[in-house]
Amino acid sequence: MKRNLAYVLGVMLISVASCGFTNKSFENDDKDKLLLDLITYVLQKGHYEPKDINDDFSVNVFNDFLDVVDPTKRYFLDEDIKEFEQYKFQLDDQIKSTDISFFNLVYERLMKRMQEAKEIYQEVLATPFDYSKNEKINIDYEKIPFAADRKELKERWRLQLKYATLGTYDSKMRSLGKAGEEENEIDDKPMTPQEAEESSRASTKKTLDEFFDFVDDLERKDWFVQYINTIVDEFDPHTYYFAPEDKEKFDVSMSGKFEGIGARLQKKPEGAKIVDIISGGPVWRDGQLEVGDQILMVGQEGEEPINIVGMRLDDAIKLIKGPKGTKVNLTVRKIDGSLQTVALTRDVVELEESFAKSASIIKDDKKYGLIDLPKFYVDFDDYTERNAATDVAKEVERLKEEGVEGLILDLRDNGGGSLKTVVEMAGLFIKDGPIVQVRSSGKGKDVYDDKDERIQWDGPLVILVNELSASASEILAAAMQDYKRAIVIGSKQTFGKGTVQNVIPLDNIVRSNEHGELGAIKLTTQKFYRINGGSTQLEGVKSDVVVPDKYSYIDLGERDQANPLKWDKISPADYKPWDGYIDYEQTIANSTKRMANNPQIKLIEENAKWLKSKQDEMEISLNYDTYRKEEEKDREKSDYFKSISEYDSQLSFQSLKYEEELFVQDSVLREKRDRWHKNLAKDVYIEEAVNVLQDLKMNNIKHGKLAVKG
Repeated sequence: MKRNLAYVLGVMLISVASCGFTNKSFENDDKDKLLLDLITYVLQKGHYEPKDINDDFSVNVFNDFLDVVDPTKRYFLDEDIKEFEQYKFQLDDQIKSTDISFFNLVYERLMKRMQEAKEIYQEVLATPFDYSKNEKINIDYEKIPFAADRKELKERWRLQLKYATLGTYDSKMRSLGKAGEEENEIDDKPMTPQEAEESSRASTKKTLDEFFDFVDDLERKDWFVQYINTIVDEFDPHTYYFAPEDKEKFDVSMSGKFEGIGARLQKKPEGAKIVDIISGGPVWRDGQLEVGDQILMVGQEGEEPINIVGMRLDDAIKLIKGPKGTKVNLTVRKIDGSLQTVALTRDVVELEESFAKSASIIKDDKKYGLIDLPKFYVDFDDYTERNAATDVAKEVERLKEEGVEGLILDLRDNGGGSLKTVVEMAGLFIKDGPIVQVRSSGKGKDVYDDKDERIQWDGPLVILVNELSASASEILAAAMQDYKRAIVIGSKQTFGKGTVQNVIPLDNIVRSNEHGELGAIKLTTQKFYRINGGSTQLEGVKSDVVVPDKYSYIDLGERDQANPLKWDKISPADYKPWDGYIDYEQTIANSTKRMANNPQIKLIEENAKWLKSKQDEMEISLNYDTYRKEEEKDREKSDYFKSISEYDSQLSFQSLKYEEELFVQDSVLREKRDRWHKNLAKDVYIEEAVNVLQDLKMNNIKHGKLAVKG
């Protein structure tokens, strides 16, 4: 069955679904039990691939919930785990009968152990750390067993706190060394090493005091939400329960305007990992942080930083976000392993920099076009207001007026958006035909077509992707690849998110509710397939020309998520490949050969392998001399790889005429575009995309007949 474009779906789209569930009575007076009943009902009735809630499911919930509440294993003892294990194979039955005795036991024990932990860390931090001892810490917490008794637990706290303090101690010792060099210019007497150690310990203690004050403010319902989401997360990584206050924040974030630093974070045992940087936001403007960096500590202006290691992600975000104009200091472990403190001024993160933008590229008196698309955006209240497809069409027209001979569509770091915009955008480059196939649970497939026979751009086309190109990006890249309309250059594979979610308000299901707002659940309801029949789930899109980047060996993408849906395939759609290129495969082979011999690409791959080796390091020395030597070695290696950012492609970039006119009244826009062009000139992937466009120009039937014949 085929559908026309009046339908709007989303890939990473969040829409309010009408609840087509059969009537069921929800009369539980206990709000926690009511929530559990509601959510499991919706999951079983509405999820694309409902799971059997059985013993295996029970074991997964058991293990994952303990990992959520005690990821670094510094609260519970082995005896607690043994007591909890009576429920290990019973949680499926408890979920079905809305029994929450397991949660109650874990919650009450956690509160008790956290109170004991306060005493432990104060005892540990009352004694100086000896950084001359040859001690190590293993930070692979998943493989470390729970402590056998309080003595062993205290030793674990000692090592963790010694490690947490080491970075501060190193910073003070380095400052101490500089002060010694400049002591004639400094009036204050510099610290001794003993004073530096004592001050570092005091700083760690203050951070922990504030962390536990923060935890004390949490209510039981906050912990229950974590339990609910542990159950929900077993279905797939994109299904999620929003408590009422979280749903409100979610709605605000979907409006495309919020106050903060402009980064999306993922919880990790060692802090909050940056997984996305929002174009135009404070992090993007500052330029010091990048995807993969982990935030360890958060400090408000003029205050001691708070350690967020082990803290719930929502709580860490509360510390990081704040009103426009206020400052926040982030202590970050860079992806190369070095520690860095970055001061950011919070701001309103506008959607404007998430919109499509373009530039012309000059090479050998030839002009090529580049369109950068950070996301597939749309105004769901009014599609005609502004959307990615319409904006890209405008940029294509503007570039044609500039006389470009080839077009690059940059989808790197594009996390997705509206499917309707994908279908319309693909239609700019082909005559007509299917773009993507969609399947709902237990139903046949729907094929989404471009029905407009007009082709806005019939010239050479290259699409750039990387490991962070997801969902809608993957659909467009896959369609253009299947049609052989464009050559895809980038990572071995894209992110691999081939599912769609809908948000279902739980209040819509309960007819009468005396418990107040119940929140909502974001539910995976459909799966996407490319027109050749293969799913983009897990597998993503494999580039025609595979080139390494800094993420090539780091765990990213759908495969690194918990409980992803599997890859599969369905029957292909009826489509006919583009017949506009000659020697399409030879062009790919030429590019692959160039990239294999490119010194810049070799350096990038060397850097990627080194970053992976740093990520895999699980044993860290707590001996200061050894730590310092390792830090120096890492700094030297990091400096060595800085030459990557000094690359010069010899390409020139220009803003289009309409933007040049805007610069007269908008100096900020000029500064943004100047910085963008400066970075593009260092981009070896853009350089190769231009090389491929040149090859395709010679191989383009419509535009290269004379060249081909000659």
